[in-house]
Amino acid sequence: MTSAEAQDRIRQLRTEVSRHDELYYRNARPEISDFDYDRMRRELADLERAFPAEALAVGDESPTRRIGDDRAQGFVRARHASGMTTLENTYDEAELREFDARLVRVIGREPLEYTVEPKIDGASISLIYEQGRLVRAITRGDGEEGDDVTANVRTIRSLPQRLHASDGEAPVPEFVEIRGEIYLRFEEFNRINEEQDELGLERYANPRNLAAGTLKLLDPALVAERRLEVVLYGLGACRPATIVSSQVDWHRAVRAWGLPGLASVARARGIDEVLAAIRVLDSGRAGFPYATDGAVVKLNDFAQQREAGFRGEGERARKLSPRWACAYKFAPERAEALLRSITLQVGRTGVLTPVAELEPVQLAGTTVSRATLHNADEIARKDIREGDTVWVEKAGEIIPAVIGVNLVRRRPECVPYVFPTSCPACGAAVVRHEGEVAMRCPNPSCTVQVRRRVQHFASKACVDIEGLGEAMAETLVQRGWVRTVPDIYRLRRDDLLGLGKSVEKSTDKLLAAIETSKRAELWRFVHGLGIPHVGAAAAKDLAARFRSLEALAGATLGEFLDAKGGSLIAGIGETMARAIVGFFAEAGHRALVDGLLAAGVQPTAPEEKVVTGTALAGSTFVLTGTLPGLTREEATTLIEAAGGKVSGSVSKKTGYVLAGEEAGSKLEKARTLGVSVIDEAQFRALLAVERGEG
Repeated sequence: MTSAEAQDRIRQLRTEVSRHDELYYRNARPEISDFDYDRMRRELADLERAFPAEALAVGDESPTRRIGDDRAQGFVRARHASGMTTLENTYDEAELREFDARLVRVIGREPLEYTVEPKIDGASISLIYEQGRLVRAITRGDGEEGDDVTANVRTIRSLPQRLHASDGEAPVPEFVEIRGEIYLRFEEFNRINEEQDELGLERYANPRNLAAGTLKLLDPALVAERRLEVVLYGLGACRPATIVSSQVDWHRAVRAWGLPGLASVARARGIDEVLAAIRVLDSGRAGFPYATDGAVVKLNDFAQQREAGFRGEGERARKLSPRWACAYKFAPERAEALLRSITLQVGRTGVLTPVAELEPVQLAGTTVSRATLHNADEIARKDIREGDTVWVEKAGEIIPAVIGVNLVRRRPECVPYVFPTSCPACGAAVVRHEGEVAMRCPNPSCTVQVRRRVQHFASKACVDIEGLGEAMAETLVQRGWVRTVPDIYRLRRDDLLGLGKSVEKSTDKLLAAIETSKRAELWRFVHGLGIPHVGAAAAKDLAARFRSLEALAGATLGEFLDAKGGSLIAGIGETMARAIVGFFAEAGHRALVDGLLAAGVQPTAPEEKVVTGTALAGSTFVLTGTLPGLTREEATTLIEAAGGKVSGSVSKKTGYVLAGEEAGSKLEKARTLGVSVIDEAQFRALLAVERGEG
């Protein structure tokens, strides 16, 4: 390569790597795989080392000399007490052995002791606990400063707001930065993508992108609708600094404090044991609750870590990556398969989802014969044709997806795919609504849609009618006995007995299950209606608030949101609120509720927590500002336990406004309306009186 060629290539690669950094870190919408990105970044780093003069001629700013920046508009910036770095990656065992050899030379002994941990494919986070209480959550940002996403992180139910004090094994420090990854469980990722399908919206590519994007939403109520999780494994700044002396001890401390730690941590002496531990991790990672794309190898001893230091030290103020840790990444497993045909699946909301029917092929330990093609736009963009030889990967390690075409093997008879203009089930002309990527069958009486709606309603996740599975649902719809969900409750025994010989026992069992389901919990009916964005958790929140199908169906937007769009119901954000109101605004959906009630359905409302005989019973509180010793969640729990309620807006009916530092317009409105304003000390005094403590 000539000097001019090297300079041009360096300039080109810097532009491309910077663009992909922006897509990955700031937008959470990468266009290429991690493997392809790592290969591109490695090529740039190698060229900069081989042609230093040419690299300098292009400029002294290179993406290889900084970490990705995930800071976004709309968030307050916060600095890390100890900088957050990135990891050097390798896909090569020889390079991992060289990593060990370098450390042996630096430390001056062998074999060195390491930990081998799963590399979680999530969004980096730093949690700050002071005096054992969670006070701030910060994204990695540019390594020195990130976005304050505390409100969003507090929605993670598995994350304790306070550290549990252990019996001397791991004392809780005065101040500690705990690093980890925000992720989505596979089942939650699948649930959200199924919802996207039903809404006719584009599916999310993988759990990492969705978790990172969710973390940067500006509405915590919407974040709560997607059940984020966190796993913690790293130590930043800590006072006092001597609570633990090794990586293994640190993992013990994380667990002792009640924090969610890693599913697997191996201890290894020497590089051969490290490689053996990586192979064990690779074979077992399918059982982890989060996506993993490699193993992280770290020196176990903290004193040795300090001796090894960081890349970037001495060259510039900002640390880039630790010399004592390395990520060994697993190359993505791809398979080449013949695309026999493209078929269409019809969902319960009418969305037509294209599916690749493949010549069966082995991929990641399983036989794959079908893969998602997402939508018509994706097929056209990738120019996927029936008869092509395609590349298949497991997106996010769970969903087989066609990622491209081997054009070298394309045959002359392969012609561009034309998306059908009619529903394959009922023949109705398909439509595409503005702003959607999906094609839809607009016919609500389409037999496949009806069958899927019946299946969903009768499933264990909804009213749980035993015996009404996929096969029975298909039979009932084909016979014309069930055209809408309420028809389930109008089935006749004589009709069912005509389905075959010796069906009397199963018929009676099915009818008994249907009768029992009439009194199922209210949230199960709410979930079974198929309201966009409403899963089981939100259905429970709605059932607790409205207590009947009629009340929910007649609810207005003002019962969900305040004048500024703030949520009045925990867990129900603006997007979901508008979807609920819009759902019941359609005559067909109101008729669905009326039909269920007319068929004798009597949902069981949740037990109402009633606290009487106290001054707080029935009182409405509004929280504003930051309380010195309580989170909003903790204050809400205390109020509800004492019989009070928490609202998002101040009115004449408000009993108390509990105000902390930086209280805003709600405080002014309370004073204008003459509502009692109390601080945390006065609030605790109220609670003490309730308990008879003073």
